[in-house]
Amino acid sequence: MSVAVLAVVALCLWLVVKFLNLQSQASVPVLSGKDQKFCDIISKHCPHLLEQYVPTPLWGLSGHVQTVVHAVVGRVRTRNRESVRRSTRLPDGATITWDEWTPLDEHPANGDFTIAVCPGIGNSSETVYIWSFVHYACLNGYRCIVLNHLGALRSVKVTSPRIFCYGRTEELDVMLKGHMARHPLTRLVLVGFSMGGNIVTKYMGQPAGRRTPSIIGAVSICQGYDAQRCVNALLWWREFRRFYLHMMTENMKAIIMRHRAVLFTDDVKARYQLDERKIFMAATMTEFDEAYTRRVNGYDSLEEFYRDNSCYTFLPNIAGPMVFINSRDDPIVPTSVLDDVRRHCQSREEMLLIETEHGGHLGFYEGGFLVPHSITWLDRTVVQVAHGLVGRA
Repeated sequence: MSVAVLAVVALCLWLVVKFLNLQSQASVPVLSGKDQKFCDIISKHCPHLLEQYVPTPLWGLSGHVQTVVHAVVGRVRTRNRESVRRSTRLPDGATITWDEWTPLDEHPANGDFTIAVCPGIGNSSETVYIWSFVHYACLNGYRCIVLNHLGALRSVKVTSPRIFCYGRTEELDVMLKGHMARHPLTRLVLVGFSMGGNIVTKYMGQPAGRRTPSIIGAVSICQGYDAQRCVNALLWWREFRRFYLHMMTENMKAIIMRHRAVLFTDDVKARYQLDERKIFMAATMTEFDEAYTRRVNGYDSLEEFYRDNSCYTFLPNIAGPMVFINSRDDPIVPTSVLDDVRRHCQSREEMLLIETEHGGHLGFYEGGFLVPHSITWLDRTVVQVAHGLVGRA
């Protein structure tokens, strides 16, 4: 074998090792919070937080692979179970829907507890990782409800000239109040994934009079906290972030294309000054939000829209226990925002940030060698954190 061939082989091996991050090692999650008692309660119910999180060996050390596997595959060997779909109409004509599942076993605390899920961008109760988590939560004694973001379900037509928004909490509030009307004795744990984490956190930071009673705590997972900073970071090619930005932008355009007949009537375009050409030609979320999102949500500028829809500005107002979970190799969320959230948790009671070195964006796979376990580290952690919040209450 020639020296040139050996050099090419060596280069390919080096690229594989680099991309799969094989030089990295499993590590123990870092817990950051001022309230040691609260931290101890969560750790008691989540003893694995004091142990190494060991990702799936062949590819789990790469945040990119974890993120792509999550986006393309979702979860493996998962089961879906029929749910009851609820719906209600808002004053602006929007039809809000959510799905409800009953528990499959008694709750360890012998009570009625509901996990209310707010999914990630463009996701719904029919998204694989959502109903996979729901099934696991139901096995652990929780009733579950999942908000279907406006426009996300192909089977449900939009009935107003708008789809979901990054920081709009109205739909979540309607679901929670509708659920409490049917189950007045249940206690609520809110769980938000990615964009849903931003919505849940902002909701927890609103005045008490605008929140549903009976919330015993909330969990936010893999969110970006500050929309402006995240979008700015995604504009760069570093860590292939521009690739993820492109995929998110195309996904948003695909969603509004499905509901084009309702979203782009002549009246709607005139009312919000919408230019369809600019919307569908948008190459980034910044361009898309400028041409569409901020206009239909009534904002005069993109800066104002991002500020008001980022939960970061609501963190000081949060009342009640709150747990944040992020991975430091998440290619979508810049680590700089985690530094700010960590400092915030270290100055507040009943707030905790759980950081892992690996996990990607909503991945957190573990076990196996090539094919991971169907229940992820994240699924286990969120359910056990919910146990801790119930135990604290």
